[in-house]
Amino acid sequence: MKFNSLTEGHIKALQSMVDADRFSTGESVLDLHARDQSSHPRSRPEAVIWPLSAAEVSNILKYANAHRIPITGWGSGSSLEGNPIPVKNGIVLDFSQMNRILEIREEDFQADVEPGVVYQDLNEKLKHTGLFFPPDPGARATIGGMIANNASGTRTVYYGSTKDYVLRLTAVMASGEIVKIGTRSSKTSSGYDLIHLLIGSEGTLGIVVQATLRLTGLPPEFSAAVVTFPNVEAAGRSVFEIKRAGLNPAALELLGPEAVALMNREENLDLSVSPTLFIEFHGITTGQLAEALEMAEEICRAQGCLEFRPGLGRAERDRIFKARHGLGETIIRNHPGCRVLSTDVAVPNTQYPELIKTIHHEVEAHKIIGYTLSHAGDGNVHLVVAGKKGDSKDWEKIDRVVNTVVTRALDLGGTATGEHGVGIGKRHYMAAEHGSSLQWMQRLKSMFDPNGILNPGKIFPDGLDG
Repeated sequence: MKFNSLTEGHIKALQSMVDADRFSTGESVLDLHARDQSSHPRSRPEAVIWPLSAAEVSNILKYANAHRIPITGWGSGSSLEGNPIPVKNGIVLDFSQMNRILEIREEDFQADVEPGVVYQDLNEKLKHTGLFFPPDPGARATIGGMIANNASGTRTVYYGSTKDYVLRLTAVMASGEIVKIGTRSSKTSSGYDLIHLLIGSEGTLGIVVQATLRLTGLPPEFSAAVVTFPNVEAAGRSVFEIKRAGLNPAALELLGPEAVALMNREENLDLSVSPTLFIEFHGITTGQLAEALEMAEEICRAQGCLEFRPGLGRAERDRIFKARHGLGETIIRNHPGCRVLSTDVAVPNTQYPELIKTIHHEVEAHKIIGYTLSHAGDGNVHLVVAGKKGDSKDWEKIDRVVNTVVTRALDLGGTATGEHGVGIGKRHYMAAEHGSSLQWMQRLKSMFDPNGILNPGKIFPDGLDG
């Protein structure tokens, strides 16, 4: 697909669509929108626009489509697979100023929001209502970005991912047409499920400009435990048995000893430096939670755990999960002069121990710096690796390890990405994962975006991206 660069004429036309302070071709602004939090190469847009309304987005897309100018949506740049990097240059639409919470309907358990709303800010606003928006990817992600990536996080094992909390969308198509999709009803069997077609499409099918979100009640009680194991295989088996027992933990996070040691040092924690499982339960009564913890302890001890430490208070629980959420940045900070890559895969619960075993074998065999962080209850594992910048031999080893891990996940019936999305980094695994259905995805892309202007260079392998 051939695209056009911005000319002076294009710039003047686009400037006329928004206020002067919401259009920029400044070097520093372009640099800020040239990369996300991944290690993928930078690629600068030619202009950045901060829209304030669906009508503005419509006008911009209509013009860009007519002149074959690429458009990439931007939330907060917290993605980890290069999802918002404008690899074909063009225009970045930064939604940080389109960030209003439009309406909260407590009785319906719903909120209407614009795409630039940060999910933590929404939950802060909801505190007094006793409601919250459960998906929790950790970074200060925007709702628009979470919808584009179908973001998940630590609580997904119990509450589900972003796709489970979107009832209605307003999206702008590549042609500039504004389309309303979905319903405020809590359930529907009417028509094709276009909402879930857009969720996770990484802005390649349309640009979300408003969403109606499903909310849920804040749990009145919680309990948490820290469990240490002699090896990751025992921890992995415990995860499977806890799930099989129907205990329904709200969080089930497994960290390798190298990650635990880093958390101890950074946050002054006193965790044992061993494979460690963090378990959290939400419920109505303390009695119910105590029973769940007791059963979880029996399971973990049967698998040979070294220590089961229940009864964490809220302050200690918050410290641990703060350290867990900040691990990505902590790893980068502790490896100056290194490039850090984060990859994620997911497999069925029964295959989780085998995946963990493969990862640790590969890291040790190739002697690379690797950290294992895992949403264990979903079979979703993150491998974060660090290698010296510019050291081709180091990165050849890392690339081999990552390829082995992703290929193994696919062989085990899993996916190349559990929650980071395809973006740039996982494009070449799409054919292996999806087979002939990838061609149907490409046909959908061509129908929604015939000129290929929406976030080009993402999801599809070269030759299938329009």
